[in-house]
Amino acid sequence: MIGALRPAAHRRGEAAEELAARFLAGRGLVVLARNYRTRLGEIDLVARDGETLVFVEVRARKWRAFGGAAGSVDAAKQRRIVAAARHYLGRLPAEPPCRFDVLTIQGQDGAPAWIRGAFDAA
Repeated sequence: MIGALRPAAHRRGEAAEELAARFLAGRGLVVLARNYRTRLGEIDLVARDGETLVFVEVRARKWRAFGGAAGSVDAAKQRRIVAAARHYLGRLPAEPPCRFDVLTIQGQDGAPAWIRGAFDAA
């Protein structure tokens, strides 16, 4: 019953993140964390791709207006993700190679589109 009380957009976001996690796992990535939150920002998924640590932003949009799902990861959002990633990395004994990916789900029943190396920390 609790799940029914959450806004539909929140439930869609959770479903998109679950789909993204399964999609990436099916391609050999190991999901280490979901919804890593700090006061500086949030990372939807943290995964390992071989030796590389991957910070993944998941975006689902019904419509392509205003740049669609990929276009919604603007410079401000990227800065928040990078800040959260730095916080995550600060907990590790050594910093591994890292990458920032975006996984989009466009449309009502859209297939995931994986943008590897979508942006960098600079």
